[in-house]
Amino acid sequence: MASAMLDRELKKGSAELLILSLVEDRPRHGYDIAQLIELRSHGTLHFNVASLYPLLYRLEKRGWIRGRWVEKAGQRRRRYYRLTPAGKKTLAAQRDGWREFVEAISRITGIQHA
Repeated sequence: MASAMLDRELKKGSAELLILSLVEDRPRHGYDIAQLIELRSHGTLHFNVASLYPLLYRLEKRGWIRGRWVEKAGQRRRRYYRLTPAGKKTLAAQRDGWREFVEAISRITGIQHA
């Protein structure tokens, strides 16, 4: 029970970090974010759209990202998300937290980065 809860919290926290990181350099739409997560993780991480969009809305509600509808000729309109100043602060704090977490796990388990 506690293990499943920890696993869920880790996934939730890592999902926020991944999304904030991907919209840091430029605005992206949800499908693009999901594709990049899968591509850059070499298929290890997969976000289905049903779980991704509620997370995007939650991050937007917190003020960490801002969405904007964009219409392009011949395409359906898409909502592009970008990082806000509050999101930049959150991203920096989450990166620090994850770095500390990974270093602590490495020290305990003896796993070293390649």
